[in-house]
Amino acid sequence: MRQLSFLLACLLLQACTQTQKGLEQTVMMAVSGPDDVIKTSQQIADLPYASLYARINNGPQIFVVLGYNENGQQKWITQDNAMLVTQHGRLVKTLGLPDNLQQVSNLSQDPLADALHLRDGAGWTRIVQWTERGETRAATVSSRFARGTDELLTLAGRRVACRVWTEQARIEATGRAWENTFWIDNSSGEVVQAHQMLAADDFPVAITLLKPAKS
Repeated sequence: MRQLSFLLACLLLQACTQTQKGLEQTVMMAVSGPDDVIKTSQQIADLPYASLYARINNGPQIFVVLGYNENGQQKWITQDNAMLVTQHGRLVKTLGLPDNLQQVSNLSQDPLADALHLRDGAGWTRIVQWTERGETRAATVSSRFARGTDELLTLAGRRVACRVWTEQARIEATGRAWENTFWIDNSSGEVVQAHQMLAADDFPVAITLLKPAKS
């Protein structure tokens, strides 16, 4: 309960697009949901909040609901009271996990911000700060994007044609390298599925968007 109270305090300090009552309902749904959950298309449609599936650090699949959608970022609350923050489908911050992504710089230049115009070889450099076994780390990370084979996904009963892009990320100072993968809706340019690392080649997070946040 102490952790939940802390999370609520953090969220309520910020401007919101939902009422306080709505936020309380959102948190309760996130806390009470079971692991390995699969929702029907009708259940997802009936829920008045945006939602996604997440698999954190190779754990069970959980159902996650939106707490806030503000300033271009979506703040999702997990059933164990953690928070995932995404921007253009990319994980940019977390709260309440064993280790956390604390900050990502230069987000305005992220190629995912204009995903329908991504080109092979597109690059991006940013500074990332995270914790690793409780110790804070920071590094400059460089990426290169490459297009994979298009796929057709079924998301909450919808068939979505997607472009698949892989992002090869590397810390030049240490040589640590890893790969993120993003599935991008051919029509909207929205990232509807992503497999990415929270930290440098560590702590995988998989996300599947079920019901997008309203802009």
